[in-house]
Amino acid sequence: MMHRRQLPWLAGGLLAAPTLAMPRLVRAQAWPVRPVTMIVPWAAGGGADSVTRVFVSGLEQEIGQPVNVVNRTGGSGVVGHTAISMARPDGYTLGVASSEISTFRALALAEISPDSFDILSRLATIPAGVTVAVASPWRSVRDMLDAIKAGRKGQYTASGSGLGGSWHIALAGLLRAGGMAADTVRWVPSQGGAPAMQDVVAGGISMATCSPIEGKGLIDAGQARSLAVMGRKRLEVLPNVPTLAEGSIEWFFENWFALVAPRGLPDDVLRRVLEVSARAQARPEVRNLLAQRGIVPVWETPEEAGRFAREYATTASDLLRALGIAKA
Repeated sequence: MMHRRQLPWLAGGLLAAPTLAMPRLVRAQAWPVRPVTMIVPWAAGGGADSVTRVFVSGLEQEIGQPVNVVNRTGGSGVVGHTAISMARPDGYTLGVASSEISTFRALALAEISPDSFDILSRLATIPAGVTVAVASPWRSVRDMLDAIKAGRKGQYTASGSGLGGSWHIALAGLLRAGGMAADTVRWVPSQGGAPAMQDVVAGGISMATCSPIEGKGLIDAGQARSLAVMGRKRLEVLPNVPTLAEGSIEWFFENWFALVAPRGLPDDVLRRVLEVSARAQARPEVRNLLAQRGIVPVWETPEEAGRFAREYATTASDLLRALGIAKA
């Protein structure tokens, strides 16, 4: 979250302005004079890593310096997010935070929250979906919800992430939107969407609620069928897959990734980072590369990004309590 700060030369009087402003002006013009580190709290090849590397390809063009992507994994994202929050706030260490910054406290994993960072903007969203094996009798999410409601608790299983992860929260909200308890379907923890999709195809679980993009290869091969996406519009790369809203189901869920910095960036550096990052994200090649991967590019103000993260934390914590796994 970014707080509005009064610029010191506005408070120092007219005579003091030149001497106070000059060092900060020089620093703003100079940043960056050396390579920048971008920390990703998740493994290479995953959603956060993909978003970061596409964005960085544009950022390097804007600043004329290398941006080194460093994957700091471990602790369900705690290690990398902690490394970002504890870095020197000078603009030379930035990071791409995932939605877990809004759930760490609820799950008692770490004292990390949206307020642990200067959140500059969300960079991208990836909508959840519902994907089943091609042999499944369900042809729509409505068919699936009717079957779950008619069955016994725990009869059907789902996966896509660890316990309490984003795709688990997506399922919990969908079940509540369908008039059922959030834990009606038994969640099977996995290492991510791709392994979960393999389990779906093999018949080990009933459905996956990760992004359908993670199973696109299996969908294209005719081994899996995506019933719906939980975004507000259809994905360009899966144009035949409807949204939940098209089936009159009022639940939206998109995993998200945000450009963040350690709290306390100097105002001049902050303005410069925002300026070049906005240009990088607006580059056509960046937006096209994200869209081709089923990722929705985003750019917004720090105020909008911080407000979204805090509201998401409220919704996610409520669903985690409904699932019986919230610790705080």
